[in-house]
Amino acid sequence: MKRTGLALIAIALAGWASLIPAHAVPPTATPSPGYDARLQEQRAASRAAAAPVVKPRRVKKPRAH
Repeated sequence: MKRTGLALIAIALAGWASLIPAHAVPPTATPSPGYDARLQEQRAASRAAAAPVVKPRRVKKPRAH
């Protein structure tokens, strides 16, 4: 009877533990200082290249009648 009771308690604990969400992080999610620095440089360069060049507008001269 004691073995059956312990087995039921063990099964109940295992079932309860399986309901708790895991908090694992994949190895690719760890921060990499070198990669982050290159990514920031790349983003800064793309922002500078994507900035539109502002040209002065031509002003039409009024016609003399």
